[in-house]
Amino acid sequence: MARLKKEVQTYIVRSLAQFNTPQETAILVKEEFGIDVTRQQCEAYDPTKRIGKDLSQALKKEFEATREEYLDKPKNIPIANQTVRLELYQKLITKNKSPAMALKILKQAAQEAGGQFTNRQEITGKDGKPIETINSNVPTESYLKARERALNEY
Repeated sequence: MARLKKEVQTYIVRSLAQFNTPQETAILVKEEFGIDVTRQQCEAYDPTKRIGKDLSQALKKEFEATREEYLDKPKNIPIANQTVRLELYQKLITKNKSPAMALKILKQAAQEAGGQFTNRQEITGKDGKPIETINSNVPTESYLKARERALNEY
């Protein structure tokens, strides 16, 4: 196993930090640098694997920084932004000649704007008002009597 240059080592660490498999990383190294590396060689640069536990501190820090940046990336991807998606729908509507397709695009845009594709849930009380909560300290005996009365009535 040949000793790799620092540049290649850093490339492997960054690739693995972006959740590429060792096999994918080996192929990327071959394409980028023209160097044949094995999957096992690549795996040794992954500090989350047992074989990578002895990786240098500098490469471990590089791995952690790259992984953190990679996981924060969706904020920077245009299609992850609702405004960008709605603008794309608008462009599709203007280019489109088919009424059926235009209706589908309009429906998709309305769903997007209406928040149908989010996990947000809004819970409200009666008539959209806030849920009313009452906290009171009721003696156990009083509670049991009221409960018994309610059960007997039904």
